[in-house]
Amino acid sequence: MADLDDDGVPASLIFRRGYSYTYNDLILHPGLINFPADAVDLSTRLSRNIHLAIPCVASPMDTVSEAAMAVAMAALGAAAVVHCNTEAHIQASIVRAAKSRRLPFVSSVPIFSLASTPSLIDFSGHDYALVTEGGDSLSKLVGVAVAADAANSPVPVSEYMRAAPRSASASFDFEQAAAFLDDEGLDYAPLVSEEGEAIDLITSKDVERIRSHPKLGKPSLGADGKFIVAASIGTREDDKRRLEQLVQAGANAIVIDSSQGNSTYQIDMIKYAKKMFPEVDVIGGNVVTIAQAQNLIASGVDGLRVGMGSGSICTTQEVCAVGRGQATAVYKVASYANDQNVPVIADGGISFSGHIVKALTLGASTVMMGSFLAGSHEAPGAYEYKDGHRVKKYRGMGSLEAMTKGSDARYLGDTLKLKVAQGVVGTVADKGSVLRLIPYTMQAVKQGFQDLGASSLQSAHDLLRADTLRMEVRTGAAQVEGGIHGLMSYEKKPF
Repeated sequence: MADLDDDGVPASLIFRRGYSYTYNDLILHPGLINFPADAVDLSTRLSRNIHLAIPCVASPMDTVSEAAMAVAMAALGAAAVVHCNTEAHIQASIVRAAKSRRLPFVSSVPIFSLASTPSLIDFSGHDYALVTEGGDSLSKLVGVAVAADAANSPVPVSEYMRAAPRSASASFDFEQAAAFLDDEGLDYAPLVSEEGEAIDLITSKDVERIRSHPKLGKPSLGADGKFIVAASIGTREDDKRRLEQLVQAGANAIVIDSSQGNSTYQIDMIKYAKKMFPEVDVIGGNVVTIAQAQNLIASGVDGLRVGMGSGSICTTQEVCAVGRGQATAVYKVASYANDQNVPVIADGGISFSGHIVKALTLGASTVMMGSFLAGSHEAPGAYEYKDGHRVKKYRGMGSLEAMTKGSDARYLGDTLKLKVAQGVVGTVADKGSVLRLIPYTMQAVKQGFQDLGASSLQSAHDLLRADTLRMEVRTGAAQVEGGIHGLMSYEKKPF
């Protein structure tokens, strides 16, 4: 006689067997569908006090998260963590730039002074540039230079600049800015803050481009009405000054960035940050075991990053033989952290939407993505062509290239004479804009939750803890069968 108890295995039994499982090792069983996919609620928490509309976080990597990524993710209801692989004042300026606007993009048009003599190259591919008295954003805005008007032989920009049209408020969201251009009959308008700082410029082309993407959802906004932006720091003494600058710049959360977070250095930094800035959420990590999580939670963290060696460009498990399969790590840490009201960020191992479904179902509140977002329009860096493909550089923070800029402190290697890489440098294909990538990905995640019979993230966690959710470990053959197979050729277009 068939026994329903033998029809799949609850997570509590699977993760008791002593194996280190990845996302691909597991397959989730379907549940009862009694709601439409669009009704699935993916709202969640980044940390103890920060709420997001969707469970996505951009990783603090220097080829992933700067101002453009931060505003795009916040506009979508997600968040980004600005990397710390640069000087503290530069990182703080990136945070301020992201916090100073409500539009889902950063155009970063050049700013010239009245006396400057820019050539067409100085426009850096932009159609327009702002002109201020002193050539910086804090000087009085006096005009707009059009690249098409630039002479072949450089002449002062004052000779051909156009009078600045009426400025739009930098606090305008996308719809307000679009309406402003339409009402004023303008092709472009400078964005100026309440303090008079020239923040950026919006054009009618920008409006058309944004409207070609799925409609923006509920943005991630802090108590001040500005975009939620997180930033990372290390665990060294000079990171205390960095922390102060980031808080002054308006960072909503501080992520202490370390490949192995269970250290006295991080514990001391957590305690210092919570003492000096109790209003700012502090996220610790990375951890992969309950013992690690206990130490950081006892120190006062408001969130935990989980993952060690699971990223596509990370070689920590190969080089150091330390880490854990990401599915096991997420389940184990979340099983403890959730009882302490500490949200878990599943960091690493995300290649497609199914991995996101698994990470969230196993107890994570959000997923952190590096390679998934690298190569997008919003990721730092310039596109190049390699073997006929349009690509961008993507590098691990443990790569020797990144370490030369300071990321070796993340691996506690900044004081060592001999540097050993725990990451690589590579390229990733052009993914287009995250304003398109993330909405389609979240739709796929909603459909996955619908198949599970979970109408919300909380519902999925409840099914997990009640042992109602069933799953199985897949054999190698089952993994092959679950992917594309048996074709001579195919074209894969996810959306």
